[in-house]
Amino acid sequence: MPSLENDDPLGAYVENIRACRICVEQPQGPPLPHEPRPVLRVSATARLLIAGQAPGVRVHASGLPFDDASGDRLRQWMGLSRETFYDPSRVAIAPMGFCFPGHDAAGGDRPPRRECRARWHDGLFALTPGIEIILAVGRPAQDYHCARLGRPLPKNLALGDIVRRLFVDQAKTPRLIALPHPSWRNSGWLKRNPWFDQEIVPRLREVVAEALDSCFGAL
Repeated sequence: MPSLENDDPLGAYVENIRACRICVEQPQGPPLPHEPRPVLRVSATARLLIAGQAPGVRVHASGLPFDDASGDRLRQWMGLSRETFYDPSRVAIAPMGFCFPGHDAAGGDRPPRRECRARWHDGLFALTPGIEIILAVGRPAQDYHCARLGRPLPKNLALGDIVRRLFVDQAKTPRLIALPHPSWRNSGWLKRNPWFDQEIVPRLREVVAEALDSCFGAL
């Protein structure tokens, strides 16, 4: 019988990610302060990738990405139901850090662990060539995917400039769309930048619908 690795290389790769303990056993810096629980959802048929930062504490508990208020806002931006959002045959979800990184001294989430990107990300995206659209949520995902695709971002570029810059440059494949993190902590930024809801969100919903239609037909 052929091995899973030979028969389904993506499935085998994801299994290895879900069994990963590198941030505990071979950490870059202080080890992860709790047991790892990598969270991701990918498939060979998904055309749309949501590339976030890292799971929060609620997602760490449930194992379901964006299972929180941030996910509610992201789904509202995308115009998707929970059912469609969590259909891995259509929507892939792969954050820059697969595990909840823990809290910092102020009670906020720490940045994504560097071990994930160094060990897993290049190989993962080599096994998902069918991705047509990447929603890069937050600066770590924007920097990584722009650099990976040969479109590096200037270090001093502000969030609004990144969102506008990538949204108008949609001729390249895969298409890269930068989004602010949907955390409610970003509500102030959204109020100061009403153009995001007025200009970007309606077009985002069109792009998302196009990507999902290309998988298995209309929603």
